[in-house]
Order: sequence, then structure tokens, then C-alpha cells
Amino acid sequence: MVDWRIPLSDLEYDGEEEAAALRVIRSRWLSMGAEVEAFEREFAAFIGARHAVAVANGTAALHLAYLALSLGPGDEVIQPAINFVAAANMTLAVGATPVFGDIVGIGEPTLNPAGIDRLTTSRARAVVVMHYGGYLARMSEILQVCTEHGLLLIEDACHAVGASYIDPDLKPPHKRMAGNLGDVACFSFFSNKNMAVGEGGMITTNDEDLDRRIRSLRSHGMTTLTWDRHRGHAHSYDVTAHGYNYRLDEIHAALGRAQLGKLQKNNERRKHLVQEYRSMLSGLSGWTFPFAEYRGDSAYHLAVLVAPDEDHRTRVAQALRDARIQTSLHYPFIPLFKAFEAFRADELLSSRTYSKRTITLPLFPSMTAAQVQETCEVIRSNA
Repeated sequence: MVDWRIPLSDLEYDGEEEAAALRVIRSRWLSMGAEVEAFEREFAAFIGARHAVAVANGTAALHLAYLALSLGPGDEVIQPAINFVAAANMTLAVGATPVFGDIVGIGEPTLNPAGIDRLTTSRARAVVVMHYGGYLARMSEILQVCTEHGLLLIEDACHAVGASYIDPDLKPPHKRMAGNLGDVACFSFFSNKNMAVGEGGMITTNDEDLDRRIRSLRSHGMTTLTWDRHRGHAHSYDVTAHGYNYRLDEIHAALGRAQLGKLQKNNERRKHLVQEYRSMLSGLSGWTFPFAEYRGDSAYHLAVLVAPDEDHRTRVAQALRDARIQTSLHYPFIPLFKAFEAFRADELLSSRTYSKRTITLPLFPSMTAAQVQETCEVIRSNA
């Protein structure tokens, strides 16, 4: 185990999270109840969506979204080949087929809208967009393509809580928030996310029927919950769908509420640190810091740097490791995983190239300017 001097991510926790957890313990109610309900209301208001459903994790959010949209055998789901594997795994879990699309390019590793039209067949039912690193995909163009082909649109917004982009098609142009753009959106609150609660997720939608179906599927398809019966609102229940136990508990919801209250401040801090990275690394020949032309407010979940080639990436990653500075890779090319060999299609050259050359640098709200500088010095010395 490496004793990292500069970790890839770190928690921004203090007395607020301690008080939130203690509040739940003193309430003597641990399973889904009042804290979850409050978390859902506060999150929906923040995103600007009509509905928010708290769930066990981001993968559960994706699974429930697919099920609620009735995706299944015979359906194709177009999605980026650069993403965490959860979106593809859940596509297979509902019996649908993942169809992998290419990214825009090295400087913009989100799903290329131009490729969606070419990948659309008579079996295509939905598109999953992933807002990579906290930067929204080209949603205006993607929404147009989905409308033209009658495709459902799912936002994988696990990196993008609090992010927005400026929609040029609206007059006058104004910001639109991640989680309030497609038919349904999915968020993750894993330990390394901008809102970190350990495990947890959220689904947002503006569709009343989707909200109802997701809530039912979240808890075994039951018509009432333990919390309802505890409050005397019901004494029995029916089961109207084949659902799951994807509920969020009270302690995780309470931590989520505390983290939501800090989100905008922490995202601003992340923005400042990314600007420092960009400034210090701007002169590296052949290296790319993606999203230089982004129009809007990113969530700045990741700070990624793309090397001129795979050898440069390997050398810099090893130098950083030797200096006990942690890095990562977001993400391996999904069609190269053994479990997805049968789904290889086009070359997807930009995605393949990106996965070989990208390196994720440390980024977290409590990171210091000195830590950014030290990381950049190691990179410059070995680039």
C-alpha cells in the first residue's frame, strides 16, 4: 500500500457531517425516512427538476432509470465508450444491447453528437450521455438528434452535480443544469465524488409517471413503505411490480444534505485549482488539458491531462507515483474489457487514443496551491 503524500481525492468533512450523522442516530430511525425525503426535496430544488429519487448508489440509479423507461431485450442503447462501466453493465442487466459511440475528440471526451445519427438503427431506443469530469456533453445537438429519431435521453451525470452549460439555441442563451435536460438523469455520491457520502445516488426527472415507476421499483414494487406504516399512514401493502431494494438509508441521506450545502463552495474551489493546473501546464508541447473552450459552469470533478502519446503518459504517471502523488485513468476503453468483446463495433479512434494517453491528476477542495505546484513540477520535469 502506497502512503500517498498527495491523494487523488479527499473528503471535505467537518462538524456538519458529524452533526448530521448524530442527528439520525438520536432520531432512532435508520432506514429510509424523513432525512431521505428532505434530501430529495432539497436536491430537486437545487437541480431545478420536479422530482428527485434517492437510491443506494449511482449504478442503482442507472438500473432503475433503464427499467422505468422500459428498456429491454431487442433494444439498443447508444452510449460513450469512455465512461465508467456501470452504464454499459446496466444496459446488459435489463437485456438491452450497448452500442458504443466515439467521443468528440482529445480535447472534448464526451459523446460525439455526429456519431449518434450514424449509430441509430430501427432497434435504437435510447442514448446515454456522460458528462465527463463535470463538463456537460453537447446537449443542444444531442437533444436535437434524439428528437429527430424519437430516442430517449438519459444523463449519466455522476460527475456533474452542480454543473451547467450555456444553451446557444435558447434566446437569449442561458444556463441549463445537468440533471434537468434529458428524460431522466442519474447521479452518484460515491466517496470520490463532489458530493461524497460513501455510497448513494439520485435520479431526477420532470416526468410524473417516470417518478412514480422509479419509486415503486426502488422498493420491491411495494405500494407502501416501512416509514409509511411507522407513521400510521398505512397498515399493509400490495406488490405491483418486480422491484429491488435500492433504497437509501437515513445516515447517508443526512450526509448528502450536509454535502449539498457545501457543494457550490467546493465546486468553486475545484474550479480555482483546475485554473491553476491549466496555467502551470499550458506551455507543455503536445499535451492537452481538455475542455479549454467549455461554455458554462463545470462541476470540475476531474483534472485530466492528455499526453502526446502512450509512452509520455507512462513516464509521467510513474514519476508521479515515485513522488507519492496519486493519479488514475478515467477511463479504460470499454469495448476492450473481456465482458464486452462481443460488442466491439467501429474503431472509435478518438476514444481508443484518449484512453491510452489520458492521466487523471489529484483534485479535491482541500488541496493546496503548493500541492498543485508540486504535481505540476513533477509533470514538467518528466514530460
